[in-house]
Amino acid sequence: MMSDAKFAIGADIGGTHITAALIDLHNKTIIPASVKRATVNAGGTADEIIRSWVECINAARQSNSIESICLAMPGPFDYEAGISLMREQAKYESLYQLNIKEKLAKELKVPVQAVFMENDAACFLQGEVYSGVACKYADNTVIGITLGTGLGSAVYKAGTSVNADMWQHPFRDGIAEDYLCTRWFVRRWKELTGQTVSGVKEIKQMPLSSTEAKVVFNEFAVTFAEFLLEFIAKESPDVIVIGGNIAKASDWFGPMLTSIIGAKHPSIRIEQAILGEEASLSGAVSSWLHKQKSSLTTT
Repeated sequence: MMSDAKFAIGADIGGTHITAALIDLHNKTIIPASVKRATVNAGGTADEIIRSWVECINAARQSNSIESICLAMPGPFDYEAGISLMREQAKYESLYQLNIKEKLAKELKVPVQAVFMENDAACFLQGEVYSGVACKYADNTVIGITLGTGLGSAVYKAGTSVNADMWQHPFRDGIAEDYLCTRWFVRRWKELTGQTVSGVKEIKQMPLSSTEAKVVFNEFAVTFAEFLLEFIAKESPDVIVIGGNIAKASDWFGPMLTSIIGAKHPSIRIEQAILGEEASLSGAVSSWLHKQKSSLTTT
């Protein structure tokens, strides 16, 4: 690689994985050969989890000098301080109240200031607006939803995406995430069939004639639409971008969802994310760059 090139690391921290890559800061593109993925035991010890992250980041970094390590991290999390606030989410319990920035900086041998963290849903939406399915809507208001082991949400306005924190929005008999994540599908499938599945992928692979699969995804579509209508009332978006692993089953629930939302808000576009993990990688670096520019203009 060219010696005068400048790079940052973009990393996406998922509930069961990490993906990391070098990002060319001149054109904000991912270096394809640098992309590395690894599984992570989210129920492991803090040292095990940190080690998994560090090994993947170092594999992506190789021997290149970098300006920053930018992580798209699930919440709840104190992103500025770098302290994990995740608990009772069946992931990363051992990281609770630990300063992850300091631990990563020590293991990666970089200054603490070189480690940047932002909400994963905000990074996902930032990436999709700048180089993905929502790139035509950079001047609009866009809301983003990630559906997976948890519920992520973000709002894009005026060039930047922020975490909307809608996972804990009061909803039905609990909070929104109780109904819009993998564990709801696992629980509901068990109730309907008596069978245990590990995730949505197994249900998605059922035959199209499966009555139980239709019931589960139809229920999810109605629930998701109810949630989105509340989110729409709050933010008045022009576009909704949906991503995450559950979105890969959109053939099952997408048509009903679009129909319900379209009946009340025909002008709002619903788009499925197209960048996959790359959205969070480039979005994390884009968020860091945006913050760097903002700090320069205020000093």
